[in-house]
Amino acid sequence: MANKRTLKRNINDVFGDIIEAAYLHQIANPDQDTAKSEEIVDEAISEFDELIVKINQKDVENKKQHFRNIEQELEAKANVLVEKVNAL
Repeated sequence: MANKRTLKRNINDVFGDIIEAAYLHQIANPDQDTAKSEEIVDEAISEFDELIVKINQKDVENKKQHFRNIEQELEAKANVLVEKVNAL
């Protein structure tokens, strides 16, 4: 089980990399419409906020399982966003 700090850092790194990839796509392809990449950035930010709220929940009975579920959710959401970035 990861501790809170490590899990928060992982979430920040993963979504930061996805946002960076979307912005790099915008820079590399200035002639394309930026609406899709901006959508990905907005979605990454909202997913980040959602996971941070879940990490900070105080009324959790089994913290180990709770954090494991958050890690799995992070992986699933990140995979979806990476597929969207790759499709740009």
